Amino acid sequence: MKRLGLFAALVLTLTAGLASAGDVGFKEARIANGADRPLTVGVWYPTEARPAASPLGLFTQTVAAGGAVAGRALPLIVMSHGNGGWYGEHYDTALALARAGFVVAAVSHTGDTYDDQSRATRMVDRPAQIKRLIDFMTGEWADRGRIDAGRIGVFGFSSGGFTALVAIGGTPDFSTITAHCQAHPGYFDCGLLKSAAPGAAAQTVATPASAWTHDPRIRAAVVAAPALGFTFGREGLKGIGVPIQLWRAEDDHVLPNPDYAEAVRINLPSPPEFHLVPGADHFDFLAPCSAQLAKVAPPICQSAPGFDRAGFHAAFNSEVVAFFQRTLR
Repeated sequence: MKRLGLFAALVLTLTAGLASAGDVGFKEARIANGADRPLTVGVWYPTEARPAASPLGLFTQTVAAGGAVAGRALPLIVMSHGNGGWYGEHYDTALALARAGFVVAAVSHTGDTYDDQSRATRMVDRPAQIKRLIDFMTGEWADRGRIDAGRIGVFGFSSGGFTALVAIGGTPDFSTITAHCQAHPGYFDCGLLKSAAPGAAAQTVATPASAWTHDPRIRAAVVAAPALGFTFGREGLKGIGVPIQLWRAEDDHVLPNPDYAEAVRINLPSPPEFHLVPGADHFDFLAPCSAQLAKVAPPICQSAPGFDRAGFHAAFNSEVVAFFQRTLR
């Protein structure tokens, strides 16, 4: 287990500059997804084009919008956001990876975004959308020839962490949710089910094992504060054979210990690279907020007194980059 202290954060912040010398291009894409609505995707990648300040939702990123992709045989990282999020919520991590030579594709999950919660409990859709994203990036994207399809990783936070675990071979047992919510009716996941449309909660709990989509093309995973970790157990995680970097916020009030990240850690067939972040809460894994975002969504922007979210992200992003560099060589 690793605990990120001040010295480690300083060292990682300094070394991040060595691995982040390149410029970053950015494009948004719309991906056909069968009979369902098209998926909206953000793609970051290495470029030699000149970057400039560019709006991204309520953030501003420095990218070469629409610039040409630079490099060959580039590894691909796909990203899955948390409940009620969108593809840009981890843009700082995407930028760090792209500067280090990765192509990063992040999807907005249909029906589970900040502006559309109509399918927030249909978790079964999420891994299928990750597979569709990989299909697109390796088979249809205009610059697919620059991607090394043998080096694909996944990054997921919260509901996205659950999504990543399923995508790499995990099979949850949603029948365990009933007992979990009887014991913890005030937990976030139980409240989400209670607020779902009539019949949606029962449909979620009844999801069969055969419904989950796995993708063996994924060779490594970064999983931060995974939702529904208790639903896997040892049996549900036995099919995972890729390296995992697992993160837990010490003071996570949304997905409190031990039912989520810890439940995954102790049941994985091989020990993950585990990081416990002292003083962090759940939303500290999101990119540091802009002033505009802090005004409209203060709950996800407030950290505990004394916790340096920006400093943590410098260290976090460096660790994520280093992990994928090691595991996707």
